[in-house]
Amino acid sequence: MVAQAPAPAGRTPDRPVRWTRPATWPREVLALAAYWVAGRVLMVGLIRSGRTEPAVEVHQLYRGWYRVLRTGTFPVDDVTWQYPPGAALPMLAPGALPLLSYLQAFVLLMLLADAAVQVALLAAGRGPGRSMWGAWAWALTLPLLLGLPYGRYDLVATALAVVGLLLVPARPRLGGALAGIGALVKVWPALTVLGTPRGRTTRQVWTAAAVSALALLLVLAALFDHAFDFLYAQRGRGVEIESLGGSVLQVARQFGWSGRVEQHYGSFEFLGRYVHRVSQLSLLLTAAAFGWLLLWRVRARRWTAATPYDAALSAVLLFTVTSRVISPQYLVWLIGLVAVCLTVEGTTQRPVAFLLLPAVGVTTVDYPLFFDSMQAGGWWPTGVILLRNGLLLAASCWSAALLWRATVSPPPASRPAAGESGGARTGPDADPRADPDQDAVPAA
Repeated sequence: MVAQAPAPAGRTPDRPVRWTRPATWPREVLALAAYWVAGRVLMVGLIRSGRTEPAVEVHQLYRGWYRVLRTGTFPVDDVTWQYPPGAALPMLAPGALPLLSYLQAFVLLMLLADAAVQVALLAAGRGPGRSMWGAWAWALTLPLLLGLPYGRYDLVATALAVVGLLLVPARPRLGGALAGIGALVKVWPALTVLGTPRGRTTRQVWTAAAVSALALLLVLAALFDHAFDFLYAQRGRGVEIESLGGSVLQVARQFGWSGRVEQHYGSFEFLGRYVHRVSQLSLLLTAAAFGWLLLWRVRARRWTAATPYDAALSAVLLFTVTSRVISPQYLVWLIGLVAVCLTVEGTTQRPVAFLLLPAVGVTTVDYPLFFDSMQAGGWWPTGVILLRNGLLLAASCWSAALLWRATVSPPPASRPAAGESGGARTGPDADPRADPDQDAVPAA
């Protein structure tokens, strides 16, 4: 009797994942959750100590604005209030938790915003063509800024931008509405809609963003006085010591330039000869960046599932590096957008992510470790800020180049195989330049 070979073992079916039951979560998700909790305990502990500068700013500056906003007016004649009217919402939100102090309630709200971003990235990273690298990038990188993310309200704007971007493929109107609200909270989320595919998706996203921003602006202008006073403070801003222009002046100071550093318009800025010219140059560079983005938008012909995310990161990087101010909390925005890009396997921005990771670490060396010595001057703090801004500049240029190459530059011509005719290509490899409507982009 001939022995029969054993039947091949069938693949054990995956257990259904129920997010309300952690026991059903995949191991990778469990590891991610464990790291997220550990990192956030450290961040909350640093802020809750009350002795760090971010905690002092929340306890004094933000709470002071909260008291003014409760009276029905935006801060009057306060040059430190330089935010659009939507910033009143995260400032007032801690008042909804009366059992906690203002600092405790603010940190809790920032923790919830952080968790919302993490959950959104986790959900976006599952499925064909998707990657969990985005969720890991957010969980691993944000704690490198220590307690700073929980001592600023930038996590709220980042959450609105990240969730809005991730919703654009499936729910473009809702994604656009969140971007519009985020723009009224801190302006930069408006840049995240620049990369939407041409056609109906763009019309829906841009219309929803404009309508939501305008509606919220009208509501806030009706409820509060002096809603537009922040524009005067922004107009008077100079060159902050951590900006790209500030790096140039830091070097000039080492070679005898007589400028000085003073607290001016709520931040430490350079004052003295040539500062105004450096400020004007920064504005010109910002205008040039905007012009390049418009040119890219007109010339782009190829869209993939990753293009809206890649374009958002490029746009925010360009506007960050050309700004007259590059505060440490701006890195929170970039971490969020890098994480969004990494949720798609076809992203072009993976090299940029590896450049931004050391930039985040150097930012923590700059602030708080070298910040006091940077005001006084010296080669060590100058070297630190040059390294940080050099990494940001390289990342922005590389990001723009990768985006242009992937969407504008002609694809490399492929030689026809032996026996094939050299006629026009059809199918998925065809050049989509002749197609004016890009709404057929897969939302993988």
